[in-house]
Parts: sequence; structure tokens; C-alpha cells
Amino acid sequence: MTKDLANSLFLRNKQLYDLKQRKRYSFKRVAAVTAIFCLVMFLLQLLFTYLLPDGGKVRSLFTLRSLLSHSIAFLFLSTFYYYVVNTYYSLAADRKPFKKYVPLTLLIMGVYSAYYVTVLHIFPEKSSQDLSPVVVGVSTFLGACFMTAIGFLIAYLTSLRDEQKKNKILENQKLELEIQNSQANFNFLKAQINPHFLHNTLNFFYAKALPLSPELSEGILCLSDIMRYALNEGGKDEKALLKDEIEHLENVIRINQFRFSSNLHVELKVSGVTAGAKIVPFVLITLVENAFKHGDMKDPAKPLTIRITVDGRRLYFFCWNKKNPGFKDHSTGIGLQNILKRLDIMYGDAYSYKVDEDANFYSTELIINSL
Repeated sequence: MTKDLANSLFLRNKQLYDLKQRKRYSFKRVAAVTAIFCLVMFLLQLLFTYLLPDGGKVRSLFTLRSLLSHSIAFLFLSTFYYYVVNTYYSLAADRKPFKKYVPLTLLIMGVYSAYYVTVLHIFPEKSSQDLSPVVVGVSTFLGACFMTAIGFLIAYLTSLRDEQKKNKILENQKLELEIQNSQANFNFLKAQINPHFLHNTLNFFYAKALPLSPELSEGILCLSDIMRYALNEGGKDEKALLKDEIEHLENVIRINQFRFSSNLHVELKVSGVTAGAKIVPFVLITLVENAFKHGDMKDPAKPLTIRITVDGRRLYFFCWNKKNPGFKDHSTGIGLQNILKRLDIMYGDAYSYKVDEDANFYSTELIINSL
């Protein structure tokens, strides 16, 4: 396992550990949010009091009694929501059944109701002194329902978000391990092949075939270039030079022309400055090879069309082909899936991939916004 992959897995495992912690929100964080909430409510109360006809009573909000009332409210709400959110989160993260929520909810509502009634007795408001016990009871119940629902909603939405993060982390871990395993298999295969022996053998065949058939010798030379590129770039995680990828793409087109006696109609157009630009290797080649595999390029009016445009750090790739009606598709699509996974890892949201298909034609469009 490479050092970079080991570090990546360590960070992802740490993220998973953090997500598993049942105390999802620290008291400091809850208190900070509660302080902001209390401050906003106090400012709104101050504004409404000022706008009333007896706005001169604004100073009553700054009395010792009023400040003490707000301080008690802040301390209670901070402790209340710290317990409520974390406890509900623990149940939601563990996927507990609904019946587990009932006693907890009743306890939470009872605690808030007791606090609310106690505050009314300690800090009675003139507007509430004339209220009947029924009205006080109903307002207490509704307030408890509202405050409990807020805590439950925060915990539930947080658990859903964390579940999505956890699934994404596990998926990326699995993908990275698959890539590592594929690279190990490739390196093992590569170790069994002596590149110098292979190149020397192909060069020998090229020299022998040159006097007999220029076309055959050119095909051998093209195959040698393809093998060299595959051996040099196939085991790398980093990007390859775009100009090398395009050169290899041209070799793939040339080999296919040799296979079909140059009866294939292919249009390749490259525009923009490719020097210095880099790309994940074998992405463009896989898309073009897919077109050769499934396409019909014998009609000069409907050639395989390939467009590569580089504009600064932006790459635009377009491949269009007519479908081969006689081709029976037994492909698993694993090659294209691996390409998309590699693009996800390397570029994230900085790329887009689009397929347009009907009964007769097939096209792919790839845009990379940050080479």
C-alpha cells in the first residue's frame, strides 16, 4: 500500500470515527448557537418595545430582573438542547424504533414544561397574570411541543447528512482499495514482462518486415509505441501529458485502420494549445476504443468524429459514431465505470460527462474545467 493511499485511508477512518461519536454537538457549539438565538430574540423584543406607544419602557429590558431572566433562559436552553439534540441523534444514528422515542419525548416535554411554569412564577409578566390555568397549560404544552420538535428536527437532519457522508467515505475507501488492487495486479503483470525485451523484439520484427512490407512494418512500429505508452502510463496514479494521450489516440486509430485495410472513416480534430496540459491517462482512449468497438465507420457520410479542444485549462472532448447494427453487445460497462470513478477522484465537480444515444447514433461529451 502506498504512503498516499495509507494517509487517505487514515483520514477517512478518522472521519468515520468522528461521525460515530454519539455526542455529535459539543456543549460549546450548542451554547454559541443558543447565545446567537437569544441575542436575536432580545433585539427583536427591544425593537417591538420601542415601536409600542409606551416605547419609553425600553429601559425596563435592562433591569437586573430582566437580565437575570434572560441569563437563566440562556443557560437552560443551552443545557436543554445539548441533551435533546445529542440524545435524539444517538437514537437516529442507531436506527432505533419509534417506540424508543416516546418516553424520551415525554421526559423532554416534561422538563421544558416544568421550566416554563417555574419561570412564570419567578418572573411573572403582567400580561400573563390574568390568564386562566387552562390557557397557561395549553401555552405550556404548545411551547414544549415546539421546542422539542426543533431539537428532534436538528438531530434527525444531522443524522441523515452524516449517513450520506459515511456512505460516501465508505464508497471512496472501497474504490481506492480497488484501484490499489488493480495497480498491484498491473505491476505484477508488468514485472513479468521485460519492456526492453519486448521493445527489442518488436524492433527486430520491424527491421525484418521493412523490406518486405512497409505497411506491416509501420503496423509493428505503431504497436510498439502503444505497448510502450501502456507500460509507462498504465501503472501511474498521476496525470499524463495530454499531447502523449493524443499521440497514443492517433496510434489506436492507425492500428484500427490497419485491421480494416484503411476502410474506416475517422475524423480527428485537435485545436488549442495542448503543450504542458495533463490529463488522467487512458480516459480519452477508452472512449474512442468504445466507439471503434460498437460503431460502424464504413460510411464516408457518417464518419467517426472526434473533437478535442483545449482552452486554457478547459478541455472539451466530443466523440460521435454511427452504431453497428450487427454488433451484439456483451460488454459489462466496467471500463466506462472505472473511467468515471477515476474522473470523480481526480476532478470532483470540475468535470461533466454526457452521453447522447438513439437507435442509430451514439455520442459522448466530456468537459474538464481544470486540467
